Amino acid sequence: MLRTHTCGELNISNLGQTVTLCGWVQKSRDLGGTTFIDVRDRYGLTQLVLNIDTDETLRETGKSLGREFVIMVTGKVIERTSKNLKMATGEIEIAVENLEVLNSSKVPPFMIEDETDGGEELRAKYRYLDLRRNPIRNNLMLRHKMAQEIRKFLDSRNFIEVETPVLIKSTPEGARDFVVPSRMNPGEFYALPQSPQTFKQLLMVSGFDRYFQIVKCFRDEDLRADRQPEFTQIDCELSFITQEDILNIFEGLTRHLFKTVKHIDLASFPRMQYADAMRLYGSDKPDIRFGMEFVELNDILKGKGFSIFDNAELIVGINAKGCAEYTRKQIDELTEWLKRPQIGATGLIYCRYGADGTLKSSVDKFYGEDDLTNLAAAFSAEPGDLILVLAGQTDKVRKQLNELRLEMGTRLGLRDKNAFAPLWVLDFPLLEWDEETSRYHAMHHPFTSPKPEDIAMLDTDPGAVRANAYDLVINGTEIGGGSIRIHDRALQSLMFKHLGFSPEEAQKQFGFLMDAFEYGAPPHGGIAFGFDRLCSIFAGLDSIRDVIAFPKNNSGRDVMIDSPSTIAEAQLNELKIKTTVQG
Repeated sequence: MLRTHTCGELNISNLGQTVTLCGWVQKSRDLGGTTFIDVRDRYGLTQLVLNIDTDETLRETGKSLGREFVIMVTGKVIERTSKNLKMATGEIEIAVENLEVLNSSKVPPFMIEDETDGGEELRAKYRYLDLRRNPIRNNLMLRHKMAQEIRKFLDSRNFIEVETPVLIKSTPEGARDFVVPSRMNPGEFYALPQSPQTFKQLLMVSGFDRYFQIVKCFRDEDLRADRQPEFTQIDCELSFITQEDILNIFEGLTRHLFKTVKHIDLASFPRMQYADAMRLYGSDKPDIRFGMEFVELNDILKGKGFSIFDNAELIVGINAKGCAEYTRKQIDELTEWLKRPQIGATGLIYCRYGADGTLKSSVDKFYGEDDLTNLAAAFSAEPGDLILVLAGQTDKVRKQLNELRLEMGTRLGLRDKNAFAPLWVLDFPLLEWDEETSRYHAMHHPFTSPKPEDIAMLDTDPGAVRANAYDLVINGTEIGGGSIRIHDRALQSLMFKHLGFSPEEAQKQFGFLMDAFEYGAPPHGGIAFGFDRLCSIFAGLDSIRDVIAFPKNNSGRDVMIDSPSTIAEAQLNELKIKTTVQG
């Protein structure tokens, strides 16, 4: 080893020792007779000192060092006269006896500091430099620790880690596949897996009754802060279990991670039906760190001559406690915020409950004192509260009010990143109607089992059929989701029929799985956690990019290596792919 110690481990107990450190120059300060140099590695930072007694050539070398030079230094550990107790090494420094420049560095394009002057695009282009900064490095160290604790927990419960293929078959359900041309089979393509779903089910047929994998998955879809074209799942499947077993085991995994990584004992994991989540929060992943539940108001506000309410399918509102003093300007700003295309509300109705007990709404000419008293009572409102009301088509208005609720929660400081509120959402719809294709699609995937008592409704009312499906939500973010699977060929064939597959199409796409079900498939189910999202919540981040070593940008590009990129004509010819030039 070139070094005897790292830059983060020396302390007062090492006084008098001669040590060798290697690292990068964080900064240097020439004070005339004395030069201080901070040397950094991933373990920490140590101060070096060259003074009037140091060899002159050595002093000149120290003065010539630039930021991010890579150096090896040998010297004696001495006590600092001016201690920095905020640093692990802040009581000592190294009196330099030998210094070697292992590599010089160009001036970096941004400051390698916790608070950098580099913008997002610049830091993405030089991601290898960004990774030297403490916040990013700490995020990756957190990710590593979480991965180790996941493996430790699952191994202790008899799960076996099995790698599944990356080059698989493209399927029509779910998001778009990334496809890979096959040179040896011209005109045919592999797909990169959106998840190892069918393979983990086949492992259950094979008798591996507890499987897991921390696995890369790929989806060719539009990106946002919590999505990347390639992402990592904690993928799990179990045989001979019930839904209750899965909820208990993976609640245990979540508790274990919070305890070992963040030293937090999570309180209860409440459970909520999907239908209740949509009715009370307008979301299948509600943030329950704060209240502000929806109250439906059709019985109170319809039929009073206000056409917007009278013609609405649903009138629904929230109580923003303590906000009655909002000015008209603030409410107008909220209204404009709701009218943005990404939310699409047409307007906002409000009712103030003044500190003096008076009730005043923005539609007073349609509603009398008794109506407003009934409105306030529906919310259990108190003086000082502000009631905010939207109206329209049920699904749309619930989504709009969900956005308003979250925005008000943020503005009122109710979404504390250091508070964690887990929630199981249960009994999702099995199918959802797609207007574009005029048919039902699986809400999760086509292998999810319907509730046994709802199977008969597949023919009469498919939209009302509930799935044996469950999601784990933390702070309004879906962390994991799964279901009890179909393990019977007849039921799987029925499911494909209701998804619009002909028997021939179902056999072509999924015949291998249905054939396997005829060889003693056990009852089974599973779950997959979004590992990147889980890490970002632990790190207190809104975006998953900074818990991924080399992420893509919003356009799905890696600007550091300039990917995706064109490939040579010879490669395309080998793959029997012809390109068409537009224009």
